[in-house]
Amino acid sequence: MAGHSKWANIKHRKGRADAIKGKIFSRITKEIITAVKLGGPDPKSNTRLRLVLQKAREANMPGDNIERNIKKATSADQADYSEVTYELYGHGGVGIIVEAMTDNKNRISSDMRIATNKRGGNIASPGSVAFNFDRKGVIQVLKKNALEDDLFLTATDAGAEDFEVADDLYLITTPPESLFQVKEAIDKMGVKCESAQLEFIPKVWVECSPEDTKSNLELIDWIEALDDVDSVTHNMKIE
Repeated sequence: MAGHSKWANIKHRKGRADAIKGKIFSRITKEIITAVKLGGPDPKSNTRLRLVLQKAREANMPGDNIERNIKKATSADQADYSEVTYELYGHGGVGIIVEAMTDNKNRISSDMRIATNKRGGNIASPGSVAFNFDRKGVIQVLKKNALEDDLFLTATDAGAEDFEVADDLYLITTPPESLFQVKEAIDKMGVKCESAQLEFIPKVWVECSPEDTKSNLELIDWIEALDDVDSVTHNMKIE
């Protein structure tokens, strides 16, 4: 199966950076509220909520916090969170996709304009950057938590289309519609997943000069620090 090792390493480092920034609980809170509003408070009948609750437990979110957020989501006073995607051209023709979840679209729009004003790049029209990426389900499993052959067979039997070994991870890629069923098959093995979510995977990589690479990383760091931003994916080739 074809690999995406550069992408895997970049995304894995991004996940660690998120944890350091303390944004994990905030993001999970918004995901719980959104899942409940879309599909109801019962995880047995709400697959999206069930996956978010698994993520919350794996992140060691206290049970009281989880219950409080589920109740909060059913309140008429609770603001709706909207998923927003921005497409940008960075320095040297690099494509950047920003995924955010916000209760104030005007705020995130202003934040994105400030980011490009301060660090360069241009906000692009929808679709002009995204066509260089594939939308896939992505599951990360630490090597120490599973045997490669067993995990490979379970994942592929459940519908995975790609399996890669990258650093200390097994990286499993699925069609978007198969993410939940592959994740549940791995769970039934008794194997813990580090993450399971939809991601953008670059189809092509862009080589940049050292100056453009530095400028792009500064832009990405600025955007990642925004409260509403959940993930930033780019197709810049980093040696």
